[in-house]
Amino acid sequence: MAEAEQSLVLWDIDRTLLYVGDIDRQVYRETFAEIVGRPAERLPARGTGVTMPLAIRSLLLCNGVPASDVPQLLPRMVQLLPQRLAAHEEDLREQGVLMPGAVSALSAVHEQTHCVATVVTGNLKPNALLKLGAFGLDAFLDTEIGGYSSDDEHRPALVAVAQQRAQAKLGAAFTRSNTVIIGDSLEDVRTGVEGGASVIGVASGKATARELASAGADVVLETLEDVPRLLDEITTVTQSFVER
Repeated sequence: MAEAEQSLVLWDIDRTLLYVGDIDRQVYRETFAEIVGRPAERLPARGTGVTMPLAIRSLLLCNGVPASDVPQLLPRMVQLLPQRLAAHEEDLREQGVLMPGAVSALSAVHEQTHCVATVVTGNLKPNALLKLGAFGLDAFLDTEIGGYSSDDEHRPALVAVAQQRAQAKLGAAFTRSNTVIIGDSLEDVRTGVEGGASVIGVASGKATARELASAGADVVLETLEDVPRLLDEITTVTQSFVER
């Protein structure tokens, strides 16, 4: 039997693998206050999956910062945000929670010799590494080849970033036919549809299973707890895309 082609598995982080509650929002508050010099009255919506640079831009504009000031303030906030999250590292461990089945699912995918597991996330890379490290999840992922909002604020572009990094490191070509995103949000689905990957939606966030399917997810799971089914679906979507 021929050896299975390698598949690139791109995990989302927030509400797919773990949930950090209000910590991200607190970090936005602290960063805004330090850079702008006053408290933020309105915060980014929860669980949308938008990239951090876009969330920061919205945070600035929704709190009355003139659009002409955004190009100067946004990079400063992007630079400060990881420092502020690092100061809450203990809070991540104490207040954050793992999503049901996350560790078993990550471990099982990691053990598949034909699967290359990394992340595509709206988090800045330092923030992503802090969150994953707080729960030891980085042990199951090659974070060097991931796609982060530090790379591009347009989330669908991160698929190609991860594919190119994986190809450079492993010498194998990764395209829509052998790349799959696993995520909970409508942004995760859009990232795959527009960016070039199949999508396994997980109804562990704010989007319902029906909403994920309607947005274009190839498969929708209620949770990550049914590991054998997850592995089967990864194989199915990465081997059958060209036949659809």
